[in-house]
Amino acid sequence: MNVLKYIESEIGAGRKLLAILFDPEKEASASLEERVSAADLILAGGSEIKIEPHRKTEQLVTRLKEMTNKPVVLFPGQTEQFTDKADALLYLSVLTSKNYDLTTGRLINAAREIYKSGIETIPMGYILIDGGRSSSVGKASQSLMLAQEDISGVVNTAIAGCLMGKQMIYLEAGSGAAVCVSKEIIQAVREVVKIPLIVGGGICTTEQMEEAFRAGADIVVIGNHFERHKEEAALFAEYKKRIWL
Repeated sequence: MNVLKYIESEIGAGRKLLAILFDPEKEASASLEERVSAADLILAGGSEIKIEPHRKTEQLVTRLKEMTNKPVVLFPGQTEQFTDKADALLYLSVLTSKNYDLTTGRLINAAREIYKSGIETIPMGYILIDGGRSSSVGKASQSLMLAQEDISGVVNTAIAGCLMGKQMIYLEAGSGAAVCVSKEIIQAVREVVKIPLIVGGGICTTEQMEEAFRAGADIVVIGNHFERHKEEAALFAEYKKRIWL
């Protein structure tokens, strides 16, 4: 499966995608079925895993792929989470980070292994926006965390990502954010970015999901909320289908 072509074809047909994030550190014995069946796109990764990151990630990816034929895509928080068992890898660069390791270093360090594996790689520009709460991704990436009011700065960063050749842009408010990425930011970025636009962080109601979609997001990512409320994943999926087939 070519994951990027799948995503582009879904977007081209006017559909919106609900991506659900599964964290290898938290899912060892958790029930996955409700969330897997609700997802259009499945992401695996996200946290800094201290013990056996490769093994935990590979085990999670294997479980997920046994349950579905939907795309399972790596969204790694560290290079040690890499496994070629997934359908694709989000080859992400944190565009708002002051840390060379996060913007370029990790990409270089992991490049040979990823290249030899033959896995589909999707270059993605990752933009962290202040979600009103300290987040693990913000600490790990030493990100500038662009202010919600700095729409021009966010747009400029997104444009820079496109000029660098990124194939996706991800606007992230951080896991467990108190404030989602504003519709004004999403709309402004959508006006200049023609590649798939992903929005995540702090989305915990169907209304917030709908607002992000209507503002221009192609993909909405939800992780933490569904970890706590697994039963709501199906409700979100059904709500989305009623509006965007």
